[in-house]
Amino acid sequence: MSMRRAAVPPLSAAALLALALAALAPAAAAPAKKSFQFAVAAQVLKGESDEAELQRTLEDAEQKRAAFLLVTGIKSASEACSDKLYAQRRALLDKSPRPLVLSLAGSDWTACRNSAGRSNAIERLNRIRELFFDQDESLGEKKLALNRLSNSSQFRSYAENAYWEYGNVLFATINLPAKNNHFLTEAGRNSEYEDRTVANRNWLQRLFALAKRKKLDGIVLVSDGDIGAHQEESFSLLSGFSSKQDGFAQTRKQVRALAEKFKGKVLLIDSAQKTAKAPAAQNGTASASANAAASAPDAEAVLQWRGNLAHLSLSPGWTTIRVAPGSPTLFTRPKAEPVSTLGSDPNRTRTRP
Repeated sequence: MSMRRAAVPPLSAAALLALALAALAPAAAAPAKKSFQFAVAAQVLKGESDEAELQRTLEDAEQKRAAFLLVTGIKSASEACSDKLYAQRRALLDKSPRPLVLSLAGSDWTACRNSAGRSNAIERLNRIRELFFDQDESLGEKKLALNRLSNSSQFRSYAENAYWEYGNVLFATINLPAKNNHFLTEAGRNSEYEDRTVANRNWLQRLFALAKRKKLDGIVLVSDGDIGAHQEESFSLLSGFSSKQDGFAQTRKQVRALAEKFKGKVLLIDSAQKTAKAPAAQNGTASASANAAASAPDAEAVLQWRGNLAHLSLSPGWTTIRVAPGSPTLFTRPKAEPVSTLGSDPNRTRTRP
């Protein structure tokens, strides 16, 4: 016995027209990306007298809800390179209520010497790596997950180079000491500089490839030294005869080439700007003024642009950077404000259990 399939009534002309219009209707617009601010502290720790001021500032940053804090440098070149001081600074930075990412400065390790007066910079650098970069997350009470170069089997030593994403922007630290990238002129192989240059070259390639693949809006690179990528090249017949090799030349050339091929914006932040010389002390007032200047926002810091590449060089002190997705420059430098105002961001900060 055969079964007859029930006939499906044809769609009316009105129904067909409604379906056609629905197919042509644009998809719902994606929600607008939110603006946020992050704070940067450039070499504010010059001695124990600065620790209390930094602690107050870190606590205030929680009330102002900075997305996170970037700190360059854990000590001045004149301070001891001891485990005791390193541990003391690690404990202080870990008290930050907001996520805190440390970027190394040359003053942390390049001038260190042992009891015999010989350089032990590499040994101290490795010790800092053990004490400050032992986890794949930021310092502070609230954490940001970090991706470290040391996770690569080829570059196990370079834990100080780390990246993370926030607000469709890639942030990264890179070990480039201020004094000519720790390029030494002594005879023989400049092993620390050469090996780190290879690691940094790989790191930069990886960062820009990731940002390009994920179509991120921008990249922020934080270092101690100013590589000069934002400056125009000056040609001189005598440049090839210079007795001093430019320790940043290879990195500068690479960053420029990568930035030119990147569709977003690139911001380079360093702590190489020199501070104005403090006046002679008069009844102790100059010293107090110097301490206040170190903890105040860097009002003179300005963004310098070269194509899609911006540069910000900081003297010791605090500053904030505003990230505004969809704006022509992406990165802006807010007007000078009281030190307690370190940024405002209603965005989430992921807390690891």
